[in-house]
Amino acid sequence: MDEDCKLEVSSTDGFSKELEIAVRAVHMACLLCQRVQENFLSEISEHVHSKEDKSPVTIADWSVQAIVSWVLSEAYGSENVSIVAEEDVEALSKASAVGLLEAVVKTVNECLADAPRFGLKGPATDLDAKAVLEAISRCSLADARGSKFWVLDPVDGTLGFVRGDQYAIALALIEDGEPVLGVLGCPNYPMKKEWLSYQNGYRRILSRLTSHTSESLDKGSVLYARKGGGKAWMQPLLCRENNFVWPNSAREIRVSSIDNPALATFCEPVEKANSSHSFTAGLAHSVGLRNQPLRVYSMVKYAAIARGDAEIFMKFARACYKEKIWDHAAGVLIIEEAGGVVTDAGGRPLDFSKGEYLEGLDRGIIACAGTKLHEKIIRAVDASWNSSSL
Repeated sequence: MDEDCKLEVSSTDGFSKELEIAVRAVHMACLLCQRVQENFLSEISEHVHSKEDKSPVTIADWSVQAIVSWVLSEAYGSENVSIVAEEDVEALSKASAVGLLEAVVKTVNECLADAPRFGLKGPATDLDAKAVLEAISRCSLADARGSKFWVLDPVDGTLGFVRGDQYAIALALIEDGEPVLGVLGCPNYPMKKEWLSYQNGYRRILSRLTSHTSESLDKGSVLYARKGGGKAWMQPLLCRENNFVWPNSAREIRVSSIDNPALATFCEPVEKANSSHSFTAGLAHSVGLRNQPLRVYSMVKYAAIARGDAEIFMKFARACYKEKIWDHAAGVLIIEEAGGVVTDAGGRPLDFSKGEYLEGLDRGIIACAGTKLHEKIIRAVDASWNSSSL
């Protein structure tokens, strides 16, 4: 790793090395995702597969998981790294999936060839299919050891990715049930927030028509924070063939200072399948929220609050849906270090120590830019819950 690429923390600060490696790995993953979109966006329906729960998975999901797993294992030794991630290798291991596996292997090796650009050492030779499958399968709950492990969502918001909209690569380190560092790669989330004012359809059209290498329309970013640092940061993605040099034009981000509900903007998931838009709409009305909701795929909602583009995120899952830790860990820490508050609807911190699910979650998740808004939402939930159908 380059000697001059150091975090803006002292060498004695906790998790500084882990955070630096994680940021570099996520930058690599963002580049991979951009390339995948460019290569098959016009034929994307042929490259989207369905998991058992009917949710979509793409070449990018498996490839990012392999990349992050490989980078962390090289940095610390595979025997010292525990990773819990979303994807498995069952579909890739089938005899009928030879072509799909070959595409994943090719994508992984193309990405690893760029490792020196990010201050990381790539493999001496290309990884074969066995090595790629091993890297992906290394990320399982069964292999997570002890009270310290990584959590990865390789492509959070796959539907957003497929549709050319918002998605995120989310990586966090958990220790004793709490995130201690978090990194969010958001390839379509702009350093300047003007793009967020466009309607989703227009943004998708722009995403399809513009080149990801155009400096005038660079719109990707990586956000990161470590526990106790009291700061969160945002970096632009690399453009053209530039090399990554820390801190890569990073700037500190803070949550919004707005505490008047009438001026606040709230985020909610785009898809209605696992969240209740009607309940959040009722809550918004009861606390005096007047702005249209910002409906965004993936943990980009957390990014929007952390950097002050919105003030509230509310998610209340429908019956039988259980929140997964990789959908929240990185975003929660980034908001908290940027000055915000994230709890369940009972006001309790989220517990990441019970496996892949957020067990014991009280009704839903509430993230706010400040304590005043947070307290108002909590009170509104208590007042409205018994009359809801959730």
